[in-house]
Amino acid sequence: MSESDSPIDISTDAPGDDPGGGDSAQRTRPQAVVVRCEQLTKIYGRGDIATRALDRVDLELRAGEVVALTGPSGSGKSTLLHILGTMDVPTSGSATVLDHELGRLDDEAASVFRNRHLGFIFQFFHLVPSLTARENIALPGRLAGRPRAECDAVAADLARRVGLGEHLERFPDQLSGGQRQRVALARALLNSPALVLADEPTGNLDHAAGGEVMDLLIRLGKEEGVAVLVATHDPAVTGAADREIALLDGCRVEGPRAGAPADHAAAPRR
Repeated sequence: MSESDSPIDISTDAPGDDPGGGDSAQRTRPQAVVVRCEQLTKIYGRGDIATRALDRVDLELRAGEVVALTGPSGSGKSTLLHILGTMDVPTSGSATVLDHELGRLDDEAASVFRNRHLGFIFQFFHLVPSLTARENIALPGRLAGRPRAECDAVAADLARRVGLGEHLERFPDQLSGGQRQRVALARALLNSPALVLADEPTGNLDHAAGGEVMDLLIRLGKEEGVAVLVATHDPAVTGAADREIALLDGCRVEGPRAGAPADHAAAPRR
């Protein structure tokens, strides 16, 4: 794809600006559509060895909505997260975030879009061991070129909101698993993303710590007006989400909570 095909300008926007031409209030207004996938298909390989990882998937995610992405291993959950995270491209169909068709972004534009508009939470935290909690949280802002003082101030506020205000100067190996995932959650929100992609965020935590992290993710996602997509095998996570998107063999199927109405208060995990 040529540089002219890229729908965002990666050279002139300030780190806090929206390359799509809209401001933060527009992109995060309640119930605004953040993600839309239409007939999204991903095929790996060719001929007899071709694997259809996603098969004509349609979905929408709205601002302030927390959605559980469920299905057995190999159902297409990771492929969908990779495409929405601009780390893979569709074979056919479309995936749009903030009205930008992700498959049309070149590598440089995808990197900028990912940093400015997406947040990520992983099962195994992926914190930088040599950085403090404050520095790990602030890292996306520093990569976006924002001033250190600004990033540190936002990091401190987010740390306070996730209950880590007294642990900012600790390194990851000085924190519990639940505390590390809280750092990862705060880091995901540092640049005020429109979409947070969480891949088994409670999978490496005990039940109590996982419940606390999920409650924080739901509460902060709704406070910030962020669309949150959580890939999970945990029934408690699915039960706490507003609704469920279930995949099976790359196809979207009706999960038990597929039509559940959005409840904008975080459901307690028991």
